[in-house]
This record gives sequence, C-alpha cells and structure tokens, in this order.
Amino acid sequence: MPVLVMKFGGTSVATLDRIRRAAKRVGVEVAKGYDVIVIVSAMSGETNKLVGYVEETSPLFDAREYDAVVSSGENVTAGLMALTLQEMDVPARSWQGWQVPVKTTNAHANARIEEIPTDNITAKFDEGMKVAVVAGFQGISEEGRITTLGRGGSDTTAVAFAAAFGAERCDIYTDVDGVYTTDPRICEKARKLDRIAFEEMLELASLGAKVLQTRSVELAMRYKVKLRVLSSFEEQSDEAGTLVCDEEDIMESNVVAGVAHSRDEAKMTLVSVADRPGIASAIFTPLADAGVNVDMIVQNISDEGRTDMTFSCPTNQVARAEQAMEAAKEAGDINFHSIIADESVCKVSVVGIGMRSQSGVAAKMFRVLANEGINIKVITTSEIKISVLVERKYMELAVQALHDAFDLDKVA
Repeated sequence: MPVLVMKFGGTSVATLDRIRRAAKRVGVEVAKGYDVIVIVSAMSGETNKLVGYVEETSPLFDAREYDAVVSSGENVTAGLMALTLQEMDVPARSWQGWQVPVKTTNAHANARIEEIPTDNITAKFDEGMKVAVVAGFQGISEEGRITTLGRGGSDTTAVAFAAAFGAERCDIYTDVDGVYTTDPRICEKARKLDRIAFEEMLELASLGAKVLQTRSVELAMRYKVKLRVLSSFEEQSDEAGTLVCDEEDIMESNVVAGVAHSRDEAKMTLVSVADRPGIASAIFTPLADAGVNVDMIVQNISDEGRTDMTFSCPTNQVARAEQAMEAAKEAGDINFHSIIADESVCKVSVVGIGMRSQSGVAAKMFRVLANEGINIKVITTSEIKISVLVERKYMELAVQALHDAFDLDKVA
C-alpha cells in the first residue's frame, strides 16, 4: 500500500474533541487505500508546562532528565490518538520513539535524527495494522537514553518518516490553512500561497516564519519529500493548503514570494577589535561554542589596525554572547574596547527564487524603507533573500510597506 505521513501539531490535538476530529481525517485517508503514519505533538501547552516543572525543580538541570520529562507529552497524545482510531474500527497502535526506534545523536534537547529503521512498522502494516501513531519530537541515543529534537521537532520527525518510508506526501496539519506571503496578523492583505519552493520556505522558516521548523524543510529538500501545510480546523480538498515542492513544480511565481520578520533580534558590536588574520575565527568560534546563533555579520573599514565587528543574534542569547566575548578577552584570544548590545531592533526580510534572475529588488526594498523614514542598521543578502535590521518599532510598518511594494497580494 502507498504510505502517507500526517502530522498533527499541538493545537490540532489540544482536546479530546480535536483528537477525534484529527482521527476522522486519518480515517478518510485509510479509506482511500493508504497505510498511514501519524506523527503527533503534545497537546497544546503541555510541553511548556513540563519545561516549567523541570526548570522549577532544577534550574541547572541534567539535559538527559529534561528530555525524559518533556518528551512524555507526546506519549499521551499518541496513546489517545491510537485509542480513538481503534474506537472507529481503524486498526492502529501507538509507537514511542524508542520503539521504532528513531535513532538520534546524543545532543539532548537538540538531537538530530540519524536513522529510522522501517522494519518494525512495516511488519505491523503487513499484519493488517493501518495506522502507526508515532510520538513526534523524540528518539533514542546510542547510549539508550530518550532524546528530544528541539522546539518544533515533530515537523522534523514527520519529514524524516516520510523520507524513510518513501511516503507519497507528508501533510502537516496546524492551526493555519497554509503558508502566507507574510504574517496575516500584521498585514491583512497577506495571501495564501498554493505552492512555494523548498528554498523559499527554508529561508522564510529561518527568518522568522513559524509555520514549519527549519530542519524539517532542510530534510524535505534533501530527500525530495513533498510537504503540504494545511489547517486541521477546515474542510479539506485535494488542493487545500500550501504545497512545498521543487522549484520545477511551480509554473510561475512572483519575484518575491514573501516577507518575513523576526521581532526578538539584537545587534551586538565589538568596538575597536584588532584587524588581523584570524580575528573573525577568534570571535565567532567561542560564540559558536557557547551556543550563540549568529546571523548577520558586518566588519567596518579598518582604521590604524583596529575595526568594529557587528553581528546579530536572538535577544535571549545576548548575555551568553557577552559572557563568551569577555572570557575570550580574558584568555587573550581577542582584544576589544567594549561591547555594545542593541536589543531594540528586528529583522525584516524579502525572499524569492525570482530574485536570481531579476535585478533591482534590493534597490526597491531600500527605497521603500527610506520613503517610510525607516533607517537600516545592517544588511545581509543571499541569492534569494535580502534581510535588514531596523528599529523594532517600525517592524509592522516595514512589513506592510514591502508587501504592498512587491504586490504580494496579487497572483503572478
């Protein structure tokens, strides 16, 4: 039988009624002739509650025990979903990560999937099971300990299963009905996209769009897994939601596919750093070792052998970055005058594969922001994206202005 992977996020399984609604969707696909692998998240709010218990019990917690606690929410959902399907006379059973087994690295709280053997679940399909309900977000390390995949890890679980089982498609059910040109809560003209290229979705996810976890899109692109993002609260058709697919599967698209934003950004500047070979490595290696997620990097023109180095990172990592830099300074690895942290900025980005073949996108973006009186603090570009740091108070204005300027409310 062809295999279909269906993933239900926390809001889609937040109550027993919603679990029943999700189970009915699964039953529809079973009736079409699919063997279905259902990946479930913990019920909405459950993981945050469990994280809170851990942090209250042990502020400097053992990451292995953290994983043991926070992974338990998915186990509950998986069991309830399997029971609900059984009540509907659909042959189903639940699987925890270690039972599959989902083999991962030993990096607790942020493990990566290394292998998903298909033998156990395939054998059960052959015996007549129609639905395997798998607890998302979790796996098992080489040491035999429970691991978790980080926030949004159930998306990654779903794509990894689709790749391992050669699934026809991976449907991600969430509380939105697809991928939009920008956040519809900020811009009422935001339009749902019927299709979006893997590369565009990867950039949007990494730049602040919350629809899919970045790692799940990376996996889908690598293994050519067709992803469909759709709502678990609306009636569905075969064309519902947004299909994330290869660029070749999209007939025509706008030059810019979407505008993304990230509110909680900080701009950090090391003032008066020695301008010498290896200085970038001396700065960014300790930042990486400290787990600081550096994004935009700008080095000023050198003056008398000294320069300023500016980079951006999430606001909740500022203290960690400052600590890493001071430690490197004390160790004699780098020398700087001071660290300046600006936590009042945000990142706004435009993304589109059409930017490869059309010039003038950057000029247009900068002109639009200038016309709105928005000063750009940092710029970074890639082949299909342009990102800027601006003052946070201008974030919504910037998003709306760029969305209008690139006519994203209109179909190409």
